[in-house]
Amino acid sequence: MSLPSAEEARSMPIVTDDEVEARVAALIGSACRRQFWMLFIDGDDRQLPLIMPVADYPTSPAGGRAELLASRIKEIVDLADAAQVIFVWERRLAEASTQADRAWASALGDACRAEGVSVRAQLISHRSGVRWFPPDDYL
Repeated sequence: MSLPSAEEARSMPIVTDDEVEARVAALIGSACRRQFWMLFIDGDDRQLPLIMPVADYPTSPAGGRAELLASRIKEIVDLADAAQVIFVWERRLAEASTQADRAWASALGDACRAEGVSVRAQLISHRSGVRWFPPDDYL
């Protein structure tokens, strides 16, 4: 999939898991640093023209970090009128998830549920590409 413009992305709904993964691969691709990305989706499954990277997030979600991040995400979701969020964990490691990946995905997913934020998907951007990060891997 080629990189869509903001206008093109807004007109192409992301309905299936394969479409989510293809969009993330086109926009973020293989990892080049450790950071966390958020893509926002509207009520018609279309990507909003807002993609947010978070560089240098804490190594652990402990101590209320996931809850604090989820409350900030809720504010953004409300301001952007988003219906769902896609999370991408970018790190220059192999495809397999790490304990830190699993801890963050689980804690942030739980914290978002508590805030009323619908998480459409979580993916990992690794040194060779992008892969789906299914809940079975971190719950």
